[in-house]
Amino acid sequence: MDKEELSRLLAGIPWAEEMNCAVTVCDSEGVILYMNRKSRETFASHGDLIGRNLLDCHLPESVEKIRRMLASGESNAYTISKNGQRKVIYQTPWRRDGEIAGLVEISMVVPQEMPHYIR
Repeated sequence: MDKEELSRLLAGIPWAEEMNCAVTVCDSEGVILYMNRKSRETFASHGDLIGRNLLDCHLPESVEKIRRMLASGESNAYTISKNGQRKVIYQTPWRRDGEIAGLVEISMVVPQEMPHYIR
């Protein structure tokens, strides 16, 4: 499956398009293949990012973390505060035929005080 075919496939995922969290998908080189509506809105000030390399928009320490996730298959999760909102960021590799094919990032706004349950 080439990048254009994959991009068309991802663009046809209606459940992701209208989620109330930002979903961004890149390939194994860091080229952005898909951004759902919330992701496009979040990064609108940067223009159309589809087809651009996300490594070009990150600080060196973030680039190193991205490269490590792509090489090892490990995931990364953290919280941030930005523009008065608290967000959970979850980044994880996606695979095609068992091989790491890129990363997915899901970013969601969460309440300042969020319940935590032990189940």
